[in-house]
Amino acid sequence: MAKRGADEITKEEEKQETQRAMVVVEEEKEEAHPYAFHVSGPRNVAKPNWRELINSSWKDANYKRTVIACFIQAVYLLELDRQEIRTEENALAPKWWMTFKYKLAHTLIDERDGSIFGAVLEWDQSAALADFVLIRPSGAPKAVLALRGTLLKGPTMRRDIEDDLRFLAWESLKGSVRFKGALEALKSVAERYGSSNVCIAGHSLGAGFALQVGKALAKEGIYVDAHLFNPPSISLAMSLRNIGEKAGFAWKRLKSMLPSSSEPQATGDEGIKDNSLGLQNWFGHIYGEKTSVGLKKWVPHLYVNNSDYICCHYNDPEGTEEKDADKENVGPTNAQVAAKLFVMSKGKQKFLEAHGLEQWWSDDLDLQLALNKSKLISRQLKSLYNLPAPQQVQGRPT
Repeated sequence: MAKRGADEITKEEEKQETQRAMVVVEEEKEEAHPYAFHVSGPRNVAKPNWRELINSSWKDANYKRTVIACFIQAVYLLELDRQEIRTEENALAPKWWMTFKYKLAHTLIDERDGSIFGAVLEWDQSAALADFVLIRPSGAPKAVLALRGTLLKGPTMRRDIEDDLRFLAWESLKGSVRFKGALEALKSVAERYGSSNVCIAGHSLGAGFALQVGKALAKEGIYVDAHLFNPPSISLAMSLRNIGEKAGFAWKRLKSMLPSSSEPQATGDEGIKDNSLGLQNWFGHIYGEKTSVGLKKWVPHLYVNNSDYICCHYNDPEGTEEKDADKENVGPTNAQVAAKLFVMSKGKQKFLEAHGLEQWWSDDLDLQLALNKSKLISRQLKSLYNLPAPQQVQGRPT
């Protein structure tokens, strides 16, 4: 009888041991998830600590780019956590913002399918105090609106592709419900914290939304920091416009070669001078000098990869020939258009690697600041700097 009882106890212990082993295996499986922060997150980024009081990491452009890219990754994972019905205990997303002492304020949900396409992250003072970070580091935004791109998984894929096609056809996302939701969210945090303490960021399709939402707010005189990773640069509308421009350029070149042409020959020199003025204003803004026109600028930061055919056209410089041929395209209006364009080129890369978000926090990242004026950026931001006509032009008769 005693032997039988001992055997039962042994079997029960073995069963419990097996259950514990299964739990450990499940935990290790979760920890080894390819999207877990410690697996695929940045390697050499220090967590905020008391030293931030002396020298803020947020003043380092590389640190800032890395953290903001991590915030966007968190939005992708918020949607994946939702689809895979993860709980607070095993959710993947929180580590991507908690590491940097931020907290989730609220999510942006697409009312059509319930998917999460964006999130507002705010500085978490309570978590910071736990690591003796007494105040928010200089340069760290109080709030960040992060927007994800296309997620080819689950029910949200249909709505994501709808907006991809919307941009491809019209080069605009204003008709999407996500545009309205993102604009309202950005206005809300800008009013609450002040535009200088707010940042908007996005990747791929999310970068397209971030650019157009930021531009819409800039038209109202509200300028927020913007970081756009792999923003879409191709559309049917743009292609048709380029064909029209090239046809017009060819016709004007032909007219200039005809004997009856009465156009002044000094056009080319004027175009070169205007282009030089634009480049001077471009350099002036980057290095903190005041431009000749007292106009505050909205200067988004764009991060593109030359091997990514979705965003590589942002690196196309503004050609002087087209500008020289069409005097309407030169002058102080275009000279005011500027953005900081960071280009990464590792030679030939596969598309998924070149378009991926993970590249922007990799250790071997080699970025170059493109100082040439981007034709596409100038076109997209041109409407912000069309200055109203001076009052004296509409002068009253004397």
